[in-house]
Amino acid sequence: MRRRSGNVSALSVIFLALLLALLLPSAPARLASGGAFSRPLSSASDEYAAAREEMVREQIEMRGVRDARVLAAMRKVPRHLFVPPAEQGEAYNDYALVIGHGQTISQPYIVGFMTEALELKPHDRVLEIGTGSGYQAAILAELVTEVYSIEIVEALAKEAEARLHRLGYAKVQVRAGDGYRGWPEAAPFDAIIVTAAPGHVPQPLIDQLREGGRMVLPLGTWEQDLVRLRRTREGIAREYLLPVRFVPMTGEAEKQPK
Repeated sequence: MRRRSGNVSALSVIFLALLLALLLPSAPARLASGGAFSRPLSSASDEYAAAREEMVREQIEMRGVRDARVLAAMRKVPRHLFVPPAEQGEAYNDYALVIGHGQTISQPYIVGFMTEALELKPHDRVLEIGTGSGYQAAILAELVTEVYSIEIVEALAKEAEARLHRLGYAKVQVRAGDGYRGWPEAAPFDAIIVTAAPGHVPQPLIDQLREGGRMVLPLGTWEQDLVRLRRTREGIAREYLLPVRFVPMTGEAEKQPK
């Protein structure tokens, strides 16, 4: 009888172990549900690695983005960790996604195109206006020495800062505030990227651009163009790159004359 009782106990333990294995989420499920920002994923454990490779190859490289460093950064940064959990399955699709507070994370191609248009070098210092979820800042941090990023929505700024630091992007400095005035105490910058559309080019940002520096921004209200400005000894050279659609730049930009 004692031997029979022991067998029943062992079977019970096995049954409980199987039940727990079915009920407890797997590691990828835990990552998707909120523990995703605890550490960067290695390529071996990243279930989205194939989707990210396809995104870079078909949405970005095939459309003409050729900078090898930009493509490598976009292959590396886990875009799905910069969108709300419910949207992670769509993170590598060819469109922008809502991230809350009336803001979006830009279409992957636009992120790649704008980043390449900045013509970044490893020693550059970059200012970003419009942190959003922090994805563009993470891409920049893979490419340059210092990144300063300003987000007008305080809740987004706090979330992005914490997310970037958890993912190991400690050299990105995030500030909550109106990006129209830039970050004068950290100026001058080699490059400035603006990820919301003002109706005019903010003069304080021009003033914080180093000679030889580049600024890429969407410009306009209803009809918008992506523009690259380059500061030279003779003044500001302007290039129109392509038509775009971004959320409008809010705050002081709305009060200034167009």
